[in-house]
Amino acid sequence: MRPTDLPLLRVPGVPTVSPDGRTAVVAVTRLDLAADEYRSQLWTVPTDASAPARPLTSGAADSAPAFSPDGRWLAYLSAEPEGRPQVHLLAVDGGQPRRITDHHLGAGAPVWSPDSRRLAYTARVPAPGRYGTEEDVAAAAEAPRLITTLKYRGDGLGFTTDRRSHVFVVDLPGDSDDDGVPLPAPVQVTDGDVDDTDVTWSPDGAQLAFVSARHARADHDLVTDVYAVGVDGSGLRRITSGRSGCAQPAYGPDGETLYLTAQPDLGPDGLDFVARNATLCRVPASGGEPEPLLDPEQHDRGDETPGTVVADGAVFFGVQRRGSVELLRVPLDGGLPEELVDGPFTVRGVGVGGGVVVATVAHDRSAGELIAITPGRRRLLTGFGAALQATGRLHRMRERTATAPDGYPVHGWLTTPPGPGPHPVLLTVHGGPFSQYGWTLFDETQVYVEAGYAVLQCNPRGSSGYGQAHGRVVKEHLGELDAADVLAFLDDALQDPALDPSQVGLMGGSYGGFMTTLLLGRTDRFAAAISERAFNDPVSFVGSSDIGFFFADQYVGTDPERIAAQSPLAHAHRIRTPTLVVHSEEDWRCPLEQGTRLYVDLKRRGVPTELLLFPGEGHELSRSGRPKHRLARLEHVLRWWARWLPTGPDAVAVEELTAGSPSGDAVPGAAGPAAVDTQPSGRRSDMLTVPATRL
Repeated sequence: MRPTDLPLLRVPGVPTVSPDGRTAVVAVTRLDLAADEYRSQLWTVPTDASAPARPLTSGAADSAPAFSPDGRWLAYLSAEPEGRPQVHLLAVDGGQPRRITDHHLGAGAPVWSPDSRRLAYTARVPAPGRYGTEEDVAAAAEAPRLITTLKYRGDGLGFTTDRRSHVFVVDLPGDSDDDGVPLPAPVQVTDGDVDDTDVTWSPDGAQLAFVSARHARADHDLVTDVYAVGVDGSGLRRITSGRSGCAQPAYGPDGETLYLTAQPDLGPDGLDFVARNATLCRVPASGGEPEPLLDPEQHDRGDETPGTVVADGAVFFGVQRRGSVELLRVPLDGGLPEELVDGPFTVRGVGVGGGVVVATVAHDRSAGELIAITPGRRRLLTGFGAALQATGRLHRMRERTATAPDGYPVHGWLTTPPGPGPHPVLLTVHGGPFSQYGWTLFDETQVYVEAGYAVLQCNPRGSSGYGQAHGRVVKEHLGELDAADVLAFLDDALQDPALDPSQVGLMGGSYGGFMTTLLLGRTDRFAAAISERAFNDPVSFVGSSDIGFFFADQYVGTDPERIAAQSPLAHAHRIRTPTLVVHSEEDWRCPLEQGTRLYVDLKRRGVPTELLLFPGEGHELSRSGRPKHRLARLEHVLRWWARWLPTGPDAVAVEELTAGSPSGDAVPGAAGPAAVDTQPSGRRSDMLTVPATRL
């Protein structure tokens, strides 16, 4: 894969299945480099694979489809270019879609009432005079914000205390596709200085359940609870109790039980989140403490895996396992879980209807395809990855397991270019740290391999998908066993004659940036490095990150000496390795100063370094930043590696592609990133001696 292949990526979301099980609809997202925007359309496909998938809508940004229980309607979100998503309604038997909301800051995913007559959703409500509610007041001229809480902003969102998320309900007239029939105004069901999310209906349609943090210590802990409220806003009550982090509730068919994802115990202060698996639980609708239905030690849903789907006498639930995301069917009657999808796949969404299960499944050659699962059979329904596969520029991952110095197994993958090698090597470290590399098409890895590099990815201790004990061992010990695991995996892989042990680069973002900076302060074995959006200084992180008030304390502790021992920046004065520092100007997860301080330290000491900054971007640049910024980032990365880890003929092609100049000018045609180069180019051969939330 080349950077310019990004527009060929097709990423399907969570499918919805018609009540009769005959049709699935899914939103598919792609990058539009010319417009520098993401495009998303709804696609429809018969679940018996009798016809290929075809576009259903032609909007600029259509997402979150949901069939009504009676099968007559499809509700979804749609946004115009530069606009906010609003709930739309489309008749299944034809007609034009109709917009049914007009929220200033946009609406969330629609959820159908059991009688198909109402929709619930959440939407942020701006405070008066904020966010353009007064058109004659520019953002810079708004009144000052008075902050009195620890939680007041979020990466990729901004300030939250003046635009709280609340539950809304809108009634639908009988002929909802008739523009001549006026639609009732949505009714705001919840209020208060809190955020309400994850709304769902009770089976009788009389109540709504949702997730919120309304308890006395909500500003000081990570506990979230399930609440219930009448559709008219009356009778608000707390359902869950204890010290759990709850999410994504769904009622059982009798209405007496709720199924949800929960971290069952966040400790006495409600902050002990490190490697706490979010697992499937149930709770009586009358109230109680969440009861795990799966082993909390081994079963973790993860941040980007399927939510809680209750249908056909079971809960359908995705769990991380050794780089995969498996789909489980967990019977409501207490029977043993059944694996519907396992092996080298990542399940990213699931829908159920008419006895048919449709899952969005990714693997190392596709960002996602729909499969239909019926008793004894699985059908592939789509070929969204075909265009990218047809380029011949995708490369297969190969599993490896190394042994750490203490005998612990370190699981990961090696992806190599065609040919015998030896190839220069890029050791990459994922973010989190409680996250995982795994079986999915990772655009970055594919780009690096196509450029001639062998790429190593592993899940050291601290990662998810291997049980809580695997993840919690790094608590207050970051950079110890996890660092040993990363290096052990590298050393084991370098025994492969296809890899060149004299040409090894190191890179990572967020926690991966932490590990990169940390290792550079301990060894000169790497020819060059890239530290991106890194967690470099736990001390300043506490007061500058949106998660700073709890994250650093839980991962590195509060003892000053121990903090210094785990701080990459405290040891950055030892770094001599050429290092590219990459950061986004509006990153509130790992704030900009975490990167600029490293860059300035290296520059003052004459270490070859560049600082690549992306305006208008947050922590998720590499995954969901502006398309041209994602392209520019990959091109700058390849330019850096071509300079310090040349790949022969490929290096020349990369230099021509990126057209990087010694003065660090931005890539031509790329919108905005600025790079500052501090040293002349050249190979540094003297340094090749061998010696919650998540980031």
